[in-house]
Amino acid sequence: MEVRFAKENELVRINELRKQVNDVHVEGKPDVFKPGFGDELRDFINVIWNDPEQEIVVAVADDVICGFVIIHHINKPENPFMKERDFLDIDEFCVDEAFRRRGVATDLISFIKDYAKEKGFHRLELNMWEFNRGALAFYESVGFETFRRYMEIML
Repeated sequence: MEVRFAKENELVRINELRKQVNDVHVEGKPDVFKPGFGDELRDFINVIWNDPEQEIVVAVADDVICGFVIIHHINKPENPFMKERDFLDIDEFCVDEAFRRRGVATDLISFIKDYAKEKGFHRLELNMWEFNRGALAFYESVGFETFRRYMEIML
């Protein structure tokens, strides 16, 4: 398997995987996420591609893009309450259903950690939805720890 930065001609395949992520979110939290994968969501990949603060990483196995990650450099300036925070955020993460449990996700995380260290970052963050227990178990298995929670009361 090869893990590397995406090429522009691979965005269509990346969108196929983004649709898988969207479907999981719609099923898990239909009161928040919109069903379908319409033009606006599909075309948003171009916004990501053209943003100098974001990168798309892909995993390729058997000549097929089997996973991707969108990483986003975020800088939050110091304010009266908090110190400056400069970190990489995992914005989207997916391994194709047909390629799961083969080490793809672990290889993607390793690539991103190495890239973050190379660029001088000391923090890698992500947020995830509580209903996605499989993702939570994976993220914890590769070293992520919960440091903040969002909570709700449905009325």
